[in-house]
Amino acid sequence: MKKTINDLFVYTSGSEKNKAILFVHGFPYDHMMWKEQIKEFSQNYFCAAYDIRGLGQSPAGNGQFTMESFVDDLEIIINELQLNKPILCGLSMGGYISLRALERMQEKFSAAILCDTKAEADNNEGKLKRAAGIKRINDEGLAPFAKDFITNCFGDYFKQNKKKELENIIEASSKFDPNGVKGSLLAMLGRTDTTANLERINRPTLLICGEEDKLTPPSVMKEMQKKINNAEYVEINKAGHMTPIENPEEVNKAIKEFLKNHNL
Repeated sequence: MKKTINDLFVYTSGSEKNKAILFVHGFPYDHMMWKEQIKEFSQNYFCAAYDIRGLGQSPAGNGQFTMESFVDDLEIIINELQLNKPILCGLSMGGYISLRALERMQEKFSAAILCDTKAEADNNEGKLKRAAGIKRINDEGLAPFAKDFITNCFGDYFKQNKKKELENIIEASSKFDPNGVKGSLLAMLGRTDTTANLERINRPTLLICGEEDKLTPPSVMKEMQKKINNAEYVEINKAGHMTPIENPEEVNKAIKEFLKNHNL
């Protein structure tokens, strides 16, 4: 079912009577990156996914976003859908949003699944890369930036064997509002560091990382695992940064086992 909440495009699937999983997508994508997970888990869970403000079908408005405003949007969706302690599942930028949400309002969630993400804020080099991305979009338009950034997100196996699918993903993201994409870059550039809160996370937590992830490599996510009490870690074969798209079977299997083990 499609609906609009606080101007955001929200997609739900499954029975509202079931436990909810709330999916938060990465940059620069939309809720469709979770389509294989929604297809799998909506049979036994109530799945909710949305387009982050300025991306996909959610309008950019003035394009002045912060990570705090993204978390505000997440909280509004939880309240409007009346989700009772959903399982929070975020990838990359969606992971940044999820980590800050866990810092701000952990009591609203029953568990967390963090995919290909990190708790550290951007260092100076990272901030300059974000700024260069904004400048490139201003100078060249969105399409060249989207093509290069998205291509770098995927591992070699996917790029060699799923060329058409990769082209379709790039084409879709290239049609987003450039102001929305630049607003996301600003929000990531200015986000706070949530590392200190990791040891305070007391919800069951699963970390998922692609073995070929160049942006948040396994070494980074394994360090994050050490800081979260009893966190579980699963590495996904033949996958880069976009594990749910690149190897949905393994990702779904990992999530299934995690949910089963914790009676969620």
